[in-house]
Amino acid sequence: MSAKLSVGRTYSLQSRVEEWMTAEKAGNPGVDVLSTSMLVQLVESAAVHCIAPALEDGQVSLGTHVDIAHHKPVPVGFIVRTEVEVVMIDGPRVSFAVQVFDEQEAVAEGTHERYVIEKAKFLAKIEEKLA
Repeated sequence: MSAKLSVGRTYSLQSRVEEWMTAEKAGNPGVDVLSTSMLVQLVESAAVHCIAPALEDGQVSLGTHVDIAHHKPVPVGFIVRTEVEVVMIDGPRVSFAVQVFDEQEAVAEGTHERYVIEKAKFLAKIEEKLA
């Protein structure tokens, strides 16, 4: 991993909640708000973007743990801001603090963890599993 990655590095991602991102579309009829599964996807996306510039050629990061408390609904059409901060680096393990806000209030908080690995090694493990 590049020396550029350090504790305190942050990234903020903004997205407009669209119909396809709702709990309704995830199988919860009548619940037209940002689904928790999409919220987790936004967290992962922000974390990937946060550390991507610090990765060396041939490295990728893989999500290994998510602990998110989803407190408030976010209606379709609202902007949601996902903020991640690197709070720990332990070898290949990178831990993030996560906060998510809509246009009016905090809607979620928690932690996320990713591992930085060699992409070729990861792909070899997939091939081995498929064999």
